[in-house]
Formats: sequence, structure tokens, C-alpha cells
Amino acid sequence: MPVLESTYLPPFQFRNGFVATVYSGLFRKVKGLIQKRERIETRDADFLDLDWSFAKRKSDAVIILLHGLEGHAQRPYITGTAKLFNDHGIDAVSVNFRGCSGEGNRFFHSYHSGATDDLDDVIQHCIQKHNYAKVYIKGISLGGNITLKYLGEDRIIPSEIKSAIAISVPVDLAGSARELHTFKNKAFAIRFRKHLVNKLKLKISQFPDKVTIEDVNSIKTLRDFDEVYTSKAHGFKDAMAYYEKSSSLQFLNTITVPTLIINALNDSFLSPECFPVKEAKTNDCLFLEMPKYGGHVGFIQNDNIYYNEKRALEFVKQFT
Repeated sequence: MPVLESTYLPPFQFRNGFVATVYSGLFRKVKGLIQKRERIETRDADFLDLDWSFAKRKSDAVIILLHGLEGHAQRPYITGTAKLFNDHGIDAVSVNFRGCSGEGNRFFHSYHSGATDDLDDVIQHCIQKHNYAKVYIKGISLGGNITLKYLGEDRIIPSEIKSAIAISVPVDLAGSARELHTFKNKAFAIRFRKHLVNKLKLKISQFPDKVTIEDVNSIKTLRDFDEVYTSKAHGFKDAMAYYEKSSSLQFLNTITVPTLIINALNDSFLSPECFPVKEAKTNDCLFLEMPKYGGHVGFIQNDNIYYNEKRALEFVKQFT
């Protein structure tokens, strides 16, 4: 303990990881959620757009939701969790990372897998402005890595943070990068690269001294993008230094908040290093669940409330 035995068993047609991943990303719909946007200033004078949704009655609890690479607060894996928590009396604030809310951010740098200061700004905003007494965090994929790294860093964690959940999380970024460059993930890698490159092109006219069209045209892979943009824009020597310093795996042993990680064994984005069994066995605050099925954020169930969403709700209720 605390390596948990998983009870997740999806409908037969979704036991294939690729099918579960694609269906969940492209075809799932979540209806009935009303979101209200709030813009806040970050500590470095950029901005974040937060999309709030609320329980029927006034609540002193909120869950902060963090999306994955090139996601946003309207993705079904975010809205599905927000709706479920709202239905159970907990408010939700769905964070759009810099440049992901439909409007470009103010600076050349934006967000990345290890950028935790923005999460800290959101947490402080929830506690100080909105007066929440209980704060939960749920991060998906890249957002999960940010969550885990934040909790394990050498910082004071507010006592209002009661628990956290990380789903389909690449705790070893270099290992996950290797997997994303394999043939089985080619379609996903192309889609991610296209979105990232298109955003970078928009920065050429805004920051001509920092990036050129020749730089952008040299980007053929996701690794190239991290070499050309992510590492340079955020102060890392190169892509490998970015992966090494931003991976949450090295921070898991120092997490002191009850934290659940759910990584499916058939998630094609994750390398063997992304299943931190040793760390879970040596940290009583870290709970690791490794379902046989689920793909990447594809924990489908017949009622359109995903398994990871139900487990997140169960987990926070354990540590309220």
C-alpha cells in the first residue's frame, strides 16, 4: 500500500486503448454545465482565464481543474468532472493555461509541463478572494504533472488543500516523449505538433527578435518544438533539460497531501517509468491505481460519467 487494486472494467468496445483515447477526445459530449469566466492577473503581469461552475447551494469547497497539452476548460474531460462535482455540492474552477482560452498571452513564454507558479496563483486566488476553506486539485496529463510537481516542491502548501488527483500523467517527461514519437502514436503527435506550431506562428510578428519563420519551419516533431520553443522560452538549456527538471517523478517522495494517481496500463503515451510503484509504496500520501484499461484519459463508462471522475469524487470525500 498504497498501490490500489483497480475495479475499472469498461464496455468491451472500449478495452482497446487507442479506441478509448480517440472516442473520449473527439466524440464525448457533456451537457448541462454552465461556466462563468473570470480573468486574473499572474504574478508576472500575464493573465489566466478561469471558467467557473457552481454547486446549487453555496459551497466552501472547490476543485481546481487543469487540462492537458493544448487543451482548454471546455474539453469533456474537464467539464465532466466539473459537472459531477457541482452535482455533489462542490464548486469547480477550470483553468485555461496561458494562450489556451482563445486569446494569446502577453509574453513570448506561455505554459509548460513544469510551470507551477500559475497553479499557485490560482490556489491563492481561490483562498484569498473567494474564501474557500477546502481546495482540491485534479490535473489531467500535462496538468497532472504540474499538480504533482507543485505538491512535491520545496514550498509551503496551503492547509486548505485537502487532496489531489492526477490522471494519465506522464511523470517522466523524457519517457513519455519517447513514446509519443513512436509509430503507434504518430497521429496524436502530428495533431499536437500542428496545434503548437500554429500558435508559435502567431508569436512571430509579436516577438520577431525571439523566433523566425525559419525556426518554426524547422519543427518536424514534438521534440523539435521543445528544442526550438519550450526550452528556450522558459529558461532551459535544451529539451532534455526541460524534461529532466520538469518531470514530477522526482517530487513524488515529498508529497504530503493525499494524492491519487490513475494511469492506465494500456495508455500508449506513458513509458514504464510513468508508473511510480516504488514511490507509492514508500509514501503514505501517494495512492497509485493502474487499471488494465483506459487508454489516455479514456476511462469510459456507460453513464457518461467516467471512472476517473467517480474515483476523484470518492477520493476527495475520503479526505474532506
